[in-house]
Amino acid sequence: MQTAQIRPALKAELNALVELENDCFTQDKLSKRSFQRFIEHPQDKLLVAALNERLLGYILVLFRRNTCLARIYSVAVSPQARGLGLGQALIEEAELAAQAQGAVFMRLEVRADNIWAQNLYQRLGYRQFGVYHNYYEDRQVALRYQKRVHQYHAASGTKDVPYYRQTTDFSCGPASLMMAISALDPSYQPEIDEELQLWREATTIFMTSGHGGCGPHGLALAAFRRAFKVAVIINQTSPLFVDSVRTVEKKQILIRVHRQFLAQLASANIELTYDHFTLEQLEQGLAQGGVALVLISTYHLDGHKAPHWILVCAIDQEFVYIHDPDIDEGSGESALDKQYLPIARPRFDRLAKYGKQGLRTLVWVFKGDAGG
Repeated sequence: MQTAQIRPALKAELNALVELENDCFTQDKLSKRSFQRFIEHPQDKLLVAALNERLLGYILVLFRRNTCLARIYSVAVSPQARGLGLGQALIEEAELAAQAQGAVFMRLEVRADNIWAQNLYQRLGYRQFGVYHNYYEDRQVALRYQKRVHQYHAASGTKDVPYYRQTTDFSCGPASLMMAISALDPSYQPEIDEELQLWREATTIFMTSGHGGCGPHGLALAAFRRAFKVAVIINQTSPLFVDSVRTVEKKQILIRVHRQFLAQLASANIELTYDHFTLEQLEQGLAQGGVALVLISTYHLDGHKAPHWILVCAIDQEFVYIHDPDIDEGSGESALDKQYLPIARPRFDRLAKYGKQGLRTLVWVFKGDAGG
């Protein structure tokens, strides 16, 4: 049996696309003008499945400018061609097209009453992460699905980095450090008591409410005490996060803790460099066997301006790959979504700073006999 060819749609197929649309849908239909616009639009992808010049299906993928997101806007298979696997073939080809344009995630909406389509998407690795109410013309609910279409493929010699989820709202730094230790010492077994102990050693920040967080100096010292070679790069010499507290008493405590950390770093002969670290330095350190704890602002991830530690595992020409210890189960996230998460290099460069002062810092962790 012949196999349908999947390729970009042609202007000559406009009438056939409209006919297919009418065969597949009774509402929320794309117009001939819309099909023409998408064929001519260089950013979006309209792919068709054709056999012997007969149009059997199509898929429309939209790309959001300046983001890593692609979206399946519509997919249709002729009623006469169902059961041939064309829906899956169109989706898989669309994912390849999205990867080619640098997309990391593919999203889509599907009717809540379309169980067949939901089963297909789930079988292909999509997971539900949200709901749109009154989304369609008949006010039917739309379920939102997402899949990561760009995956990290370890290069030769690249170390495997085990994942550990932070168990509290305030221990992203310790969780990131535990992942770093696990990558360098396969016998290491991370667990919650160690996570809390590391937090007690590294915390330095009095927030306006809640528990304090961890700074680079304390995390470096905690790793050093466990026989790892460490180095800190930071672009500020002043005490960190003083602006996050209001009372004079708490500001003085932050200053005092900062001075203690500096004295302990000097006593341990830990390398402390005051500079704005670059992606090139990240590449060099990773190539030398290190892993990097980097402080980011969650504003670029979830819209909240909070300091957050992640672990940089790898880097290539397009992406920086991170382990993010924070999982938001309420939005449908799982541990798989936070491992080797690819972030485009320019975006990571913007992500890796915090606050009005643009704090930029990382903590290198190497094996005790490794260079940095």
